[in-house]
Amino acid sequence: MAGLDWPGLMRAGMQGLGLRPDEFWSLTPTELALMLGVNPAAAPMTRSRLETLARAFPDHTAEKEV
Repeated sequence: MAGLDWPGLMRAGMQGLGLRPDEFWSLTPTELALMLGVNPAAAPMTRSRLETLARAFPDHTAEKEV
C-alpha cells in the first residue's frame, strides 16, 4: 500500500483551501476530504459494476422508418 501524498495534500489544503498550517494539521483526514469535496463513500466504478449497469440499462438506438 502506498503512503499518503503529503506534499499534494498540503498544497490542496494550504494553497487550494487557504488553510494556515496549524488549521491543516488539526484536521482529520475525513474533515480534509470533506473540505476538498472528496466523497470517501463513493467507490470507483469497476468493470464488473459497469457491465452490470449496462445490462440493467442498455443503450437503445432509434430505428429509422423506411
